[in-house]
Amino acid sequence: MRFPPRLTLMLALAVAVLPAFAQSGAPAPAAKPDAGKSDGKPESQVPLEEIRRYVTVYNTVKQAYVEPVDDRKLMQSAIRGLLLDLDPHSAYLARSDAQSLEEDSSGAYDGIGVDVQVQPDGTILVIAPIDDTPAARAGVKPGDLIVAIDGKPLTPDSLGENPLRGEPGSSTVLTVQREGQAKPLDITVKRETIRISSVRGRMLEPGYGYIRISTFQADTANDFVRQLDELSAQAADKRLRGLVLDLRSNPGGLLTAAVQIADELLDKGGIVSTRGRNPVVDTVFNATSGDRLQGTPVVVLVDAGSASASEVLAAALRDNGRARVVGSRTFGKGSVQTVLPLDNGDAVKLTTARYYTPSGRSIQARGIEPDVVLKPEGARSAGNYSESALPGHLRGDQETAGQGVGDVLDGDAPITAALGVLKTQGSKPLAASAKP
Repeated sequence: MRFPPRLTLMLALAVAVLPAFAQSGAPAPAAKPDAGKSDGKPESQVPLEEIRRYVTVYNTVKQAYVEPVDDRKLMQSAIRGLLLDLDPHSAYLARSDAQSLEEDSSGAYDGIGVDVQVQPDGTILVIAPIDDTPAARAGVKPGDLIVAIDGKPLTPDSLGENPLRGEPGSSTVLTVQREGQAKPLDITVKRETIRISSVRGRMLEPGYGYIRISTFQADTANDFVRQLDELSAQAADKRLRGLVLDLRSNPGGLLTAAVQIADELLDKGGIVSTRGRNPVVDTVFNATSGDRLQGTPVVVLVDAGSASASEVLAAALRDNGRARVVGSRTFGKGSVQTVLPLDNGDAVKLTTARYYTPSGRSIQARGIEPDVVLKPEGARSAGNYSESALPGHLRGDQETAGQGVGDVLDGDAPITAALGVLKTQGSKPLAASAKP
């Protein structure tokens, strides 16, 4: 499907407007006043006293540090420090990391196949291994904390180049700390060219389809439509009786892909909105007319590894009464990042807005509570695996201190449970029209 012109324009604005300011040198639109400011100075005024203090420290380091310090390295460290205490998702990206981010969305790169969050101390938190990749096959789990690679402890200075990427066929040893394990585990993973097929499906029972989305990439929505049509063709009367949509351990990805998939299943209603301090990043995404499944019941399966765009999709379907959510509380990553490319090939990834569900609720640091709660086999818990547990996380509008943390739900048992919930939903009236 194609977005209507207005939606396409909004997406383009959300992605391109901040880089455009950075590249053109034009001033950003005036920010909203800060109620906490009492000095009467405009918020956009450069703090000259602080700049002078920085220059003093910079010159002191250059002149007095025990060994010579490279100017570029010192400046990069300063910029990283500028972003470090904002939130876990704002970061300075070296050229290789910026390229890796772009490659991830295209679905092809050389590495181990895992979505991660770098911690302030340089360790790497695994959000989720991607299905059928070396990391998943080697036994890497959501919530694992990578503390060393090839025997070398990870520190903030060790992450200039992405240590998980590398030549296909090369091996790396990950030392991970795992919840419930007394000692760190060494996991050997062989790198390969990761070509991710983010969508796969099958029939669970006659008339009941299953679609798994492992991440949201540029072609995910088209692959979803194709898989949905193939399953429908296998059903009696070419129409499914129900669909289980599996978003477990889906770390997110491109918002546009999640919006398109929601639009395929909704006849009307809101999908998601974004709001930040700068009104130019405020957007509202609404469904266009037509439900491709014509009202067929849907159950969305989630767990603690479901984050960002996968939470957006689950919330859009539930808030519109289109699906029930089954599983465990989701990760709670409800913030929007904009990538600002720099003239040297590096980039800045900056948090610019929060996501809001159609009902107006913020996902940030709270996640989505399922309609039907499932528990993992063997009582395996994710521990403190959530956005709210990340040091320095962005405060959520509906964040509640001490709220429960979700579980990672592995295996086929949650699919069986979701199918059982699906069968209890009964039939819904057919929608007026199907998606074109």
